[in-house]
Amino acid sequence: MDSIRPDHLTPVASPQARHPLAWVPTLYLAQGLPFYAVALVAGLMFKSMGVPNEQIARWTGVLGLAWVFKALWSPFLELAASKKRVVVVLQVAGGIALAALAVALQLPAWFALAIGLLAVAALASSTHDIAADGLYIANLSERQQCAYAGWQGAFFNGAKFLSLGGLVILAGFLEQRIGPPAAWATVFGLLGALLAGLGLYHAWALPGAVKTGTGASVRGTVDVLVDVVRAFFAKPGIWMGIVFILLFRLAEGQVQTIGPLFLRDARAVGGLGLSTQEVGAIYGTAGTAAFLVGSILGGWFTSRVGLQRAMLVLILAMNVPNLVFWYLSAVQPENLAFVTVALSAEMFGYGFGFVGMILFIMQVIAPGRYQTAHYALGSGFMQLGFVLSKVVSGDIQHALGYRHFFLWVVLSALPVLVLTRFVNMAPAEPGLGQRR
Repeated sequence: MDSIRPDHLTPVASPQARHPLAWVPTLYLAQGLPFYAVALVAGLMFKSMGVPNEQIARWTGVLGLAWVFKALWSPFLELAASKKRVVVVLQVAGGIALAALAVALQLPAWFALAIGLLAVAALASSTHDIAADGLYIANLSERQQCAYAGWQGAFFNGAKFLSLGGLVILAGFLEQRIGPPAAWATVFGLLGALLAGLGLYHAWALPGAVKTGTGASVRGTVDVLVDVVRAFFAKPGIWMGIVFILLFRLAEGQVQTIGPLFLRDARAVGGLGLSTQEVGAIYGTAGTAAFLVGSILGGWFTSRVGLQRAMLVLILAMNVPNLVFWYLSAVQPENLAFVTVALSAEMFGYGFGFVGMILFIMQVIAPGRYQTAHYALGSGFMQLGFVLSKVVSGDIQHALGYRHFFLWVVLSALPVLVLTRFVNMAPAEPGLGQRR
């Protein structure tokens, strides 16, 4: 959760609140839709529109900064009288920005307009994450929070299935009939309408404001933020931990950015020449399912052996399957079923290993006086590592070509493997540094 909330406040459910199943699934569907639109769908759209890989990687990476720094403005959302109102406004605003993108694609300066509108959607989405998580905490008891956590993850990932599976496949179908600009305008128009529609639905379905705050002023909020940041960087071993977090996603940020573009690129330039529909089918169906299964098994494995013993295996599981892309770039197979199975194996490893970073931040970095806030800051550094590798990935691929690029990606995992011997992986003691 990303909101900075004093530890002594207890969630209080409103007696007029609707059943959680009336709003928890749709709230996290609305959280996932703009995230995947910016992080994944936009890159495939730009590829279809003829934008070079290095520009796609650079600009979609810059857009990811909205999720890097969101922890810095999260305390100020505590000043809002109603998190419900914030959530609804941001969903509608994000929906309007995505729908406006459908119009921008028809204009001469479409690329600059598209980046600007995606930036609006990214800022609305990252800020919405904070308010949505805060609303979830404030309106559900701890027991309810645990009970509906599965619905959170299912519908957030359901947004990925809908975006990469349904809508990207639709874009590929329409590209062959009405051309890429009109096809992607249709897709982003639908995305915008769906997100804005969810906002209007949530104006009715979300629980109302629950007064849990302490009437903090802007000055008091700034003082708390300064104290949060100071306490974070005062933690023992924090700088080594930050370097570990940044390097953990060095390979992932590159392969997750360039991989889909490699699948789309023509075989003559080293790609696989797959259609938009085929890429959507691979990532949106089999790939997403493999990622979810990998995530579940990675969590189970770590719970059995402990984070300290599991970390090396988790890092290897996340990075060794990147050899799949190197193999595909070297052989350039034409059998779609073979490509699907290979990429599903890569996504399984990604899901299995990514659990390691979440638990490292949760158990090693976050514990202390401001556990929620420090988890948000740790997550921000995690996203920063992803963004930095994403931004440069296009230039590296352009310089090396696909085959050597994917070999470089595999080698990019070596620094974080070395660091596992020096970083403290032992979970912090519960309550360490908590307020007395």
